Amino acid sequence: MTFASLGLIEPLLRSLETLGYQTPTPVQAQAIPAVLAGRDLMAAAQTGTGKTAGFALPLLQLLAMEGPKVASNSVRALILVPTRELAEQVHEAVRQYAENLPLSTYAVYGGVSINPQMMKLRKGVDVLVATPGRLLDLYRQKALKFNQLQTLILDEADRMLDLGFSEELGNIYRVLPKQRQTLLFSATFSDAIRLLAGQMLNDPLSIEVSPRNVAANTVKQWVVTVDKKRKPELFIHLLRKGKWKQVLVFAKTRNGVDALVEKLQGLGINADGIHGDKPQATRQRALDRFKASEVQILVATDVAARGLDIEDLPLVVNFDLPIVAEDYIHRIGRTGRAGNTGQAISLVCADEVNLLSAIETLTRQALPRQMEHDFEPEHRVPDTDASGQVVKKPKKPKKPKTSSGGKRNLGKWVESGDASAPEPSIKPVRKVPVFNTGPRKKKP
Repeated sequence: MTFASLGLIEPLLRSLETLGYQTPTPVQAQAIPAVLAGRDLMAAAQTGTGKTAGFALPLLQLLAMEGPKVASNSVRALILVPTRELAEQVHEAVRQYAENLPLSTYAVYGGVSINPQMMKLRKGVDVLVATPGRLLDLYRQKALKFNQLQTLILDEADRMLDLGFSEELGNIYRVLPKQRQTLLFSATFSDAIRLLAGQMLNDPLSIEVSPRNVAANTVKQWVVTVDKKRKPELFIHLLRKGKWKQVLVFAKTRNGVDALVEKLQGLGINADGIHGDKPQATRQRALDRFKASEVQILVATDVAARGLDIEDLPLVVNFDLPIVAEDYIHRIGRTGRAGNTGQAISLVCADEVNLLSAIETLTRQALPRQMEHDFEPEHRVPDTDASGQVVKKPKKPKKPKTSSGGKRNLGKWVESGDASAPEPSIKPVRKVPVFNTGPRKKKP
C-alpha cells in the first residue's frame, strides 16, 4: 500500500516524499480514506504510530479542494490539544505537510502574550491548533469566529475529555457550528470516554489498530523497587552504571522536578526541567535543547507525556509513577517510536503499589521486578498478580496462650488448678462512680 493509493493529492505526496514517508502506518491506512469521505471518526492507536498524519493529511486535502477562502478572524479547521508543547509539535507537523498547499496554519496557547496571536488571526487561518483555555480567551475578545468551521479534531482525546477539560470543552462546543466533521484521536479510550464521545459524534466510524490500552511492544519495561527516600541516589547510580546518554525522566510534582534537576546539576550532570509553573519560552527552550542532545537529562511532569516526538529517544524513567494509569502508556510512548526500540524503567516504592497495580491491570501485564545491589528496600513493595491485583499474604494463625505452673490469668485474679481446664470468661471488676443526686448535707 502507498499514500497515493489512499487517494492523497500530488502536493501532499511531494511533501511526504520530502519528509521521507514511504508506507502508511495501519492507523493512517484506515483513517485517511474515512476522513476524506467526510465521516466522523474515533481512532485509537498506540502512541508513535503516526496519528497526526492520519488526521492532518486528509484534513489539508479537504480544505485545499473545498470551501471558500478563509475570512478575517475565522478558522476553517480547529485542532484541540491538551498541552502547549503538543500544540507546537502538531502545528509543526501540519505546517510541513501543507508546504505545497495554499493554506495558512497557526498555533495558539497560553503562557505567552495574547496580542501577537490576535494580530495573526486578523487575516484568518485555515488550520488552527489550540489549547482550550487560550482558544476561549481569544473568542471572548472577539479575535475568533467559528462560522466557517468545517472540521473539529481532538488530539489526545482521552485527556481532552477528562474532567479537567470538560467545562472548557463544553463552552467551546456551544459556540461551534452544529454541522461539522468531528475526529477524535488518542492512544487510549476508557469506556466512559467512549460513551461520551459517542454522544458528540454523528454516526462515527471506530478504528482500533492495536489492543486497547497496551504499550508498544517495541518498549522493554521493568520496575526497580527502592525506598522512597533513596530514589534520587538510585537514579544517579543507574545513570552512571548504565552510562545513559539521553534520558527523559517523569516526576509527579513540580517541586519534585525542580529538586531532582537541582541535585543533578549540583553533581555536574547536564540536566533541565519543564513543568506548568515555568514560562512557555523556558519550557520550549529546554525541550529544544534536549531534542538537540544539548541536555542529557530532561525531568518533566506529565506536560511532556502526551504526543511529544523525540527522535530515537532510547530511555524513559518513571522517577514517580503517574496518578492516572493511562499516563504511564503515554509516558513510555516517548521511546520506541516509529519502529525503533526503547526502554522504560520505573522506580517504585512501597506506597506506590496501588499505582503499579492500576498500571498492570490497565496494560494486562505484570511488569518484571528487579532490585539493585545496595538499594534493596527496607519497606517491601507488595507483590501483584498477573491481573495487577495486590497479593495479600495470608495471616499467620495466632498461637494459643500457654500458662506456666498451672496458673491461669483471670483479669486481676490468678487461680491455681488444672491448666488444661477451660478458662471462664471473667472480667476484672471496675469501680463505678456513684453520683449522689439528693440534697447536699451541710458540713457542721
